[in-house]
Amino acid sequence: MINPSDPPEEQIRKQAKIIDALIRRMNHQHELGNSAYATFQSAVSMQAKMMEQSRDLERTTSELANVRIERERTRKNLTSALAAMEGGFALFNRCRLEVSNELFQMLLPDISARIQPGLEIDEYIEAMLSSEDLVGTDGRLFGALAQVRRSAVGAAVNAVVAELIGDRFFQVNLQRTSEDNIVILLTDISRIVRQNRSEKENLIDRQATYLQAVFQNMTSGVCTFDSDGRVKMYNQRFRQLLGLPYTLLQTGSELELIVRHVRSHAVFEDEDAFDVGFWMERLQKQGRFRSRLRHANGRILDMHSHVLPDGGFVVDLGDVSAEIRTAEMLENRVAERTAELTEANARLREQYEEKARVEEKLRVAKEAAEAAVSSKTRFLAAASHDLLQPINAAKLLISTIKEATQGATVHPMVERLQSSFTSTEQLLHALLDISRLDSADSSALQPANVCLGTLMQGVYEDQLRVAEKRGVRLDVVTAMVFVRSDPVYLLRSIQNLVVNAIQYTPSGGRVLVGCRRKGDDVVLEVWDTGIGITLKDQSKIFEEFTRAGNVPIGSGVGLGLSIVERTCRHMGHTVSVKSKPNVGSVFSIRMQRVAVQPEAIEERVPINANESSTMDLIVLVVEDDPAVLFAMIKKLEQWGASVLGASSTEEALGHVRDMGIPPDIMLADYQLGKTDTGINAINAVRTLTGMHVPAVMITADRGDHLLKMGAEHRIPVLTKPVRLRKLRPLIEWLTRDPMEPLTRSGTDQSRQ
Repeated sequence: MINPSDPPEEQIRKQAKIIDALIRRMNHQHELGNSAYATFQSAVSMQAKMMEQSRDLERTTSELANVRIERERTRKNLTSALAAMEGGFALFNRCRLEVSNELFQMLLPDISARIQPGLEIDEYIEAMLSSEDLVGTDGRLFGALAQVRRSAVGAAVNAVVAELIGDRFFQVNLQRTSEDNIVILLTDISRIVRQNRSEKENLIDRQATYLQAVFQNMTSGVCTFDSDGRVKMYNQRFRQLLGLPYTLLQTGSELELIVRHVRSHAVFEDEDAFDVGFWMERLQKQGRFRSRLRHANGRILDMHSHVLPDGGFVVDLGDVSAEIRTAEMLENRVAERTAELTEANARLREQYEEKARVEEKLRVAKEAAEAAVSSKTRFLAAASHDLLQPINAAKLLISTIKEATQGATVHPMVERLQSSFTSTEQLLHALLDISRLDSADSSALQPANVCLGTLMQGVYEDQLRVAEKRGVRLDVVTAMVFVRSDPVYLLRSIQNLVVNAIQYTPSGGRVLVGCRRKGDDVVLEVWDTGIGITLKDQSKIFEEFTRAGNVPIGSGVGLGLSIVERTCRHMGHTVSVKSKPNVGSVFSIRMQRVAVQPEAIEERVPINANESSTMDLIVLVVEDDPAVLFAMIKKLEQWGASVLGASSTEEALGHVRDMGIPPDIMLADYQLGKTDTGINAINAVRTLTGMHVPAVMITADRGDHLLKMGAEHRIPVLTKPVRLRKLRPLIEWLTRDPMEPLTRSGTDQSRQ
């Protein structure tokens, strides 16, 4: 029944009313009740309630007194804080003045009497604007007030600068602090305004001095006139260019007098420039006037006149004497140069015609050279078989003679003969490789996904015995990483780098072959502790028939690195060298890696075989060259084999029919004359015997199509001249297991 939020007076009034109602009820019950006990009980209950209400009334009265004291203390603190503020302050609650400090009330003395609590904020703004002490504002106060009323609570302050008499300036800040309250702050900014004004005046004075200095030091002459044609300002350059006396050119001098003096000493190209009236009329209509005059002192002056905003005009004089003389000189030179160019053009036309004739001869010569190169390439490609056949036969015979003359006096000569044939073979291979790589269509290169680890291991096995013979330690760190390259020529390139490293490393040295990954690339490196290469020789060692200056005589013809460079250039690889004389060298080939899943590692052909053991095998050799056939038979017989020689497929089948059993292994040349091939001979023998006869195809053709064909028929392919150190282990490896029937499938473990 009593609302705690009501004022204390209202609560006391309601409590008294409740007490009166309870007393009346008690009296009424006393009159009507018949029980004395009930009456006594009601009186006791009523007394307890009255005591409780009395205590509540006392507590409420005490709290009301405390609130009044705290409110008075807060008002005094606020009054003290407002009085201590440096600026004026006023709080308007619901657009009526609630509280303000003394500075706010006394800022404008003529309206201070009107500034009382309850004053409407609009009335205050009107009174402020009507004050005689206010000089003006830089904005509209009512506009700022309207913006504050529309703004959200706590929004940015709206400021207006007010100027008062006595050179005083105040900043009026209006801000909405709550839904009902608007605060006005008056800040004295007189010192800041005066300081800015002083700095601005000083800056203007400095700029004027600076501009005057610039004006006086301009390369052109400048003079300004007012609208009546009288001098206002000029620089000394203007006086010097026109040769005017000091008494004539002064502030206030008339344009007519100046023009009259100039007319007697100079010639205007534009005759109208003599007429000052025409000059002024032109300026008024067009805003500018331009003329040129030649002074008696030899100067040629360009005169420009422009109208100024105040109705006057400025005259600008520029000395163009040097430019005119330069232009005249250039015109003369252009005329002379034109004559020279005309003559030179006639000579060039004659030279062009002669050049055209020479180019035609060069074109014919180029076509002839290209035809010769193409013919050379076709010749070497076609003759490679015929060139390698006698080399192959000679190698076989020399090897046979070498083993047969062990301990004889001619054995050293046979070894030298074998070394000479090896050098001849290497030179022939190098020449054929360069010929193929220099062919226009680069058909010799067949890119494929190549495992570097396999190639490195193959090179290691081929060169290990050579390194041991020279007393050089050869180490290879392989890695199963794949690159996109030509397998044959990449193998040849690695082999050439390793051979060079072994050849130019003294006994006791070391050669290391390895590769490392660098991002998406892989770098194959060949390190050696050899004689090294000077910086001068490093730039030319990749050229054909070029060797370093410190290479001993007779150590090669300089084609190996040329083959490496050509292969890498065609395949997009990067070859480089770093070397230091007497320390060693490192050759690198950088290639792009490819993501290839490595296949199951195939069983490798052993490189070492027991050459002292007897080869108890029946070997069928199919070769159409009688010299090669004879040499191969002798070599195999020296190894202890029983050899049957044939020059064609039919002859080979005849030997098999006569024996009645299949041979243990077949060695067949690919080209057997006309349409007959070694593939046909091997397949015919296998078909006749019904057995998968082991076979090796030996050919001078180095094309990839033979490797693919050999893989299809499970036939390893060796190139001529055949490497005997590789042939014998391959024969022993192929014949180690029993022969399989043709119907049984299997995978061929071939290796080039």
